[in-house]
Amino acid sequence: MKDRLTDALYGLGWAAVKKLPEPAATRLGRSIADQVWKRRGKSVLRLESNLARVVPDASAARLAELSRAGMRSYMRYWMESFRLPSWSRDRMASGFVPEDVHHLVDGIAAGRGVVVALPHMGNYDLAGAWVTSKLDIPFTTVAERLKPETLYDRFVAYRESLGMEVLPHTGGSAFGTLARRLRAGGLVCLVADRDLSASGVEVKFFGETTRMPAGPALLAQQTGALLLPVTLWYDDSPIMKGRVHPPVEVPETGDRASRTSSMTQALADAFATGIADHPEDWHMLQRLWLADLEERRT
Repeated sequence: MKDRLTDALYGLGWAAVKKLPEPAATRLGRSIADQVWKRRGKSVLRLESNLARVVPDASAARLAELSRAGMRSYMRYWMESFRLPSWSRDRMASGFVPEDVHHLVDGIAAGRGVVVALPHMGNYDLAGAWVTSKLDIPFTTVAERLKPETLYDRFVAYRESLGMEVLPHTGGSAFGTLARRLRAGGLVCLVADRDLSASGVEVKFFGETTRMPAGPALLAQQTGALLLPVTLWYDDSPIMKGRVHPPVEVPETGDRASRTSSMTQALADAFATGIADHPEDWHMLQRLWLADLEERRT
């Protein structure tokens, strides 16, 4: 029953919100965000706990202010996502302005393949739609299998409608397909700031240990693709901003494990730079650091 209700609510969002005028959708998203924030539920408290690592000198009042802005940013992501399928190609192309995009364009032009790795910031679906509409570059991504299956199917259909190839995240089965796309000179985009499985790579992130996916670094090593961190943020305009960070190079020495560790740490450092500049646009409402996981187990 819960799964069917969840699917129905998402379906209602996609059906109803995309028909609203943009100013009305913006006001609705902000109103929902403020109501959720006022309830001080687990997600809001977890967001504040995570932000306390990002802004360690912040007072309780400052953290509350950041978490409120964070929930507004998070709901902006959802309002945009519900509406994206109804946007024109020109609207998608004008909805995002990234800095230093030459790293991506030059990498694709060189034919070596590019892996873009992003944290949970801003709206990565909008960034992807911009790539397909503005740059006319198709790309492949991976989606976690959600419950119920019908909800997963909705997300796949939604992202495919924006021009993305979506592979299911089922163990390591997607890795081979991603590698083939890169060897053919293609683009792969992966959200890569949280992997608490046993296969995740331990990194230092804002001074504490967490795990991030090994996939982006392994793909770059095995295929020769360029590895580019990207961070996203909002300002007061309707246009999302972003930055393509300089490439993460494959170390010349060391075994595969040490190279993967070094490259994943470099990704974490680039993510931390972007998140520190725009903490309110980092939508991390779950436990992330290993110390928080240990605290839960205790």
